[in-house]
Amino acid sequence: MNSQSEQLLFAQERDQPGHGRSSWRVLIVDDEPDVHAVTELALEDLVFEGKGVEFGHAYSALEAREYLERHQETVLVLLDVVMESDHAGLGLVDTIRNELKNTLVRIILRTGQPGQAPEREVILRYDINDYKEKADLSSHKLFSSVISALRSYRDLTIIDNNRRGLEKIIRSSGSLYNIHSLETFISGVLTQLVALLNLGEETFYSRAFGILKENGGESIERQRIVAGMGEYARLTNESLADAVDSRILERIKRAVAAKRSIFYPDACLVELSNTEGCNGLLYIEGPNLKLDEVGRNLVEIFASNAAIALSNLFLHQEIELTQREVLYTLAEFAECRSRETSRHVARVSKLTGLLACKLGLASDESDLLQSAAAMHDIGKLAISTDILEKPGPLNDEEWGKIKDHCRFGHDLLNRAKRPLLKLAAIIAHQHHEHWDGGGYPLGLKGDEIHLYGRIVAVADVFDALGNRRVYKEAWPVERVGDYFHRQRGKQFDPQLTDLLLEHLDEFADIREVYSDERFTRPHLASDIAEY
Repeated sequence: MNSQSEQLLFAQERDQPGHGRSSWRVLIVDDEPDVHAVTELALEDLVFEGKGVEFGHAYSALEAREYLERHQETVLVLLDVVMESDHAGLGLVDTIRNELKNTLVRIILRTGQPGQAPEREVILRYDINDYKEKADLSSHKLFSSVISALRSYRDLTIIDNNRRGLEKIIRSSGSLYNIHSLETFISGVLTQLVALLNLGEETFYSRAFGILKENGGESIERQRIVAGMGEYARLTNESLADAVDSRILERIKRAVAAKRSIFYPDACLVELSNTEGCNGLLYIEGPNLKLDEVGRNLVEIFASNAAIALSNLFLHQEIELTQREVLYTLAEFAECRSRETSRHVARVSKLTGLLACKLGLASDESDLLQSAAAMHDIGKLAISTDILEKPGPLNDEEWGKIKDHCRFGHDLLNRAKRPLLKLAAIIAHQHHEHWDGGGYPLGLKGDEIHLYGRIVAVADVFDALGNRRVYKEAWPVERVGDYFHRQRGKQFDPQLTDLLLEHLDEFADIREVYSDERFTRPHLASDIAEY
């Protein structure tokens, strides 16, 4: 779910100074080798917060810059002033702060020629953290200065890490509100949480997956994995009983019973609680998962935001389902007025979805198109029942009114702003256009006809020919296939016709499953979710 730029940003954040290192990296910058040796000797036994010191060496400002570019984890620079020039050290301070944009590294200026860099002037003008004259700098004073600098670096790093963590929460949580697929949402939450915990390919996380718990539903063992990462990526939709070992299952049960997030030295279970009766639970296991109190607080804040986004996702899905049910009901009503059962709506929808999949459209696009196809004849609501139910041939005036249903449907649906209704408006307007230009209402030709209109035209005619109408009996599937073969490149898009004929049995099966004979009553809107 993350973009490449976000993944790079997370990788850069893992490489920020001091992150996860076992020692403090100190750079000595001085053109005198003896100063390097004496400094190392004075600080070789220094241990601060359980970590010793690792030294780097540079003998000029240029060497120091190159070193700092390679080792961004450097926490302290012991810097001489006079090296290749009288103010080389001062110039390096500007380089570190302004060009390298390194505001965290501590800088202690050491000079043997204070006249070249007066203390008051240097302290006010340059962003350094301490000023020492070499003549007065004993090993004890150096030790104290370094400890003070390390303590300052530690505190600033904590503040900076908190800021970065909150920035990640704001950035990642915001993107979750735009995800409308449950599987994609959980996968996105996992990806963002792995980044927040600073896990990735470099440190390796062994297990990461999300489940959705139904209140009062099945046992925990039968809950499914909604989305997974790492070794669990291939186990989507698997039950927990089949996918995880007993140790992980017990941890999950404990978190479910506690109704809160639980942290282990090697794993964390993050609870996404919401008010819709569905709760998400994320499980991540791997090395380097030892979170301090600040880290746990960041995870809890992220989980809280993600839970709100999950609630919004369910609300969005509920609104979308309600909208589709209402539109299906209207479409059914339009069909029922012409003595044709509303199963035609279901069949055209399913046939459209199958043809879209065969064409290679993305699943989301195919699903949307399948729903919109149900409204292809909604304009019939504006047509007189006498005309719709007339068993014999229509005269020119009546036929002209029938053709108007395309315009009526388009005008009705095109006023809306929702993508589903905009798509349905196109279909309602163009599903009677012909590939050779002989259709109506606009006489469009070839690719001038929207792809969605061409797809629904095939589905609509296939169903109409294969089922009884007031003016005709149902055709057998062989006769329907012959008709499409003859009308290839005339009434219908050649590519879509070939797909229909190649998979004719699959399309015929849909017509059988949703046949009028199997359903003798108009079905309720609540039944429509299946198609």
